[in-house]
Amino acid sequence: MLKLMKKMLPLIFFLLCLWCLVGVSGVDEVKSVSVMEGDSVTLYIQRDDEIEWRFGPTKSILAEVKENNDFKFYKDSAGGRFRDRLNLDRTGSLSIINTSTTDSGEYIVTRTKTSAVLYTFRLGVYAPVPVPVFMRHSPQYSSSSERSSKCLLLCSVFNVSHVTLSWYKGNSLLSSISVSDLSISLSLPLEVEYQDKNSYSCVINNPISNQTTHLDISQICSDCCCCCSTETIIRLVPAVVVVVVVVVFLAFLVYGFRTRNLQRKKSVQTRTTDTNPLDVLE
Repeated sequence: MLKLMKKMLPLIFFLLCLWCLVGVSGVDEVKSVSVMEGDSVTLYIQRDDEIEWRFGPTKSILAEVKENNDFKFYKDSAGGRFRDRLNLDRTGSLSIINTSTTDSGEYIVTRTKTSAVLYTFRLGVYAPVPVPVFMRHSPQYSSSSERSSKCLLLCSVFNVSHVTLSWYKGNSLLSSISVSDLSISLSLPLEVEYQDKNSYSCVINNPISNQTTHLDISQICSDCCCCCSTETIIRLVPAVVVVVVVVVFLAFLVYGFRTRNLQRKKSVQTRTTDTNPLDVLE
């Protein structure tokens, strides 16, 4: 008998290890689910015993499924945020209707009798992303030539969370910035030449949706060009004034010269007319 037990020990040890591995892999597996705010979502499971659905770091109990398929919902749990928005079916799958961003978090299914974790879900509820807008920025350039040839733009979005904002040149990514904080504004700069003919676009996305705005350099930077042209004109005003003065002065000189010539010709004609021919013969 003792010899038989000794022979069985390796097999028992192997089965225990196998059971632990299966159990650990089941607990550690986290299913990620993403959904648009306002939509419904179902977290699918297959139960074979009494279970409980729990939510968040405090593992607040949301619902319970009894062995005889009786469902119980805890409406005041988790601050009452799930009140009248939960459904269960015979498989034990949990449905959440009219989702909100505050529903994001970790959901676990535990066995009622042992509290063992059977399923783990990580739900992300995302608001629709807004359309990016362009704003012109006026930095301090080191030279007038640099200022007159470049246009600095900002691609901006407001009141966003869990998004990535990116600049693309054609299909190539130029730059990007990501944020996970709640309700903040994002801006991403891009500097282009006024005569740049490339295709640029600004894209905002989250795991559920995206929005793209295409850049029209001639339209967005046109005011900048006008500003630069106005500045150039202002700088040219003194030179223009000098040129006008010189032209006026030369016009007066020409006018005076022609006037004197005309007066001389009239004077000569007058003297010729007043001279008597007989006086010349005598």
